[in-house]
Amino acid sequence: MNSKSPLPALLRVLAEEAVDPPPIWLMRQAGRYLPEYRALRAKSAGFLAFCYDPPAAAEATLQPIRRFGLDAAILFSDILVVPDGLGAKVAFREGEGPVLEPTTAATLKHLSLARMRPHLVPVYEAVKRVRAALEPSRALIGFAGAPWTVACYMAEGGGSRDFVVPKTWLWRDPAGFGALMELLAAATVEHLSAQIEAGADCVQLFDSWAGILPDAEFRAQVIAPTARIVRALKQRHPTVRIIGFPRGAGAMIGEYARDSGVDAVGIDYTVPLAAAQAVQQLRPVQGSLDPVLLLAGGAPMQARIREIRRALAGRPHVFNLGHGVLPPTPPEHVAALVAAVREAP
Repeated sequence: MNSKSPLPALLRVLAEEAVDPPPIWLMRQAGRYLPEYRALRAKSAGFLAFCYDPPAAAEATLQPIRRFGLDAAILFSDILVVPDGLGAKVAFREGEGPVLEPTTAATLKHLSLARMRPHLVPVYEAVKRVRAALEPSRALIGFAGAPWTVACYMAEGGGSRDFVVPKTWLWRDPAGFGALMELLAAATVEHLSAQIEAGADCVQLFDSWAGILPDAEFRAQVIAPTARIVRALKQRHPTVRIIGFPRGAGAMIGEYARDSGVDAVGIDYTVPLAAAQAVQQLRPVQGSLDPVLLLAGGAPMQARIREIRRALAGRPHVFNLGHGVLPPTPPEHVAALVAAVREAP
């Protein structure tokens, strides 16, 4: 390890350097499990209003850095600001989650890429505020939902266990669904590019529903759009590093690592460590602790941390969860996790 490197530890790993101990950040590290977040959130009129309030969003982003000393901050925002920016009607209801006016082949023409960047200026202002407040030794991560996952929410009109509507649309009207995917790919490039221009050091693509697709559709709707986004971002920002998180990819994880073009691959908690090691031969990996183990804490969590550290040592690895921090998680468990990761495995 080159301790004199000016780059934050996360960026060094994304550039394929093995760093010991590995840098650590957590998906959903800013959120409801923190009392300071809940106090801040209570002052907002609603979740989207919170996301579009630059001082509040910046403060939420920085809270877990102050409390835990994590190696990277990830912008506090949501993947559904992109459809909101395009002109889809997006709302968040307490106890219900996101609710959208369903997008169809007929309503698609009402969405506008030109509208998105001006609408999302408050998000990019929050990025600027965080970068100005964050120590140079800590990386700032921007993010977006990958096209397939965002399309699922838009077509379904909200969350779902199996997303019957987008899958049916995909198979019955591939041209119409393809038009939505093309729009979302272009919007994702614009959104991530704007975050990079505002100060994000690297970006992550969340494909939370990648795992509900069969192999052929996984290639067409997950790998191919990701590859297009990566190529476009690298043309604009040649040095930017991109993390891809295809949750539930299963046996397709190696193909994703090889063909999507991302610089690092997020590993969810269902991926065996042997499979993670195989991916690590291709790309740096990020993950894979089960968030429920973080919730449970104690000896089982400590044992799994050591197991992950040992399995992925010696090659580029970012320690993270295999999905987001769960709201009931005690903050002291997160502190214990950070301390354990920074100890010898």
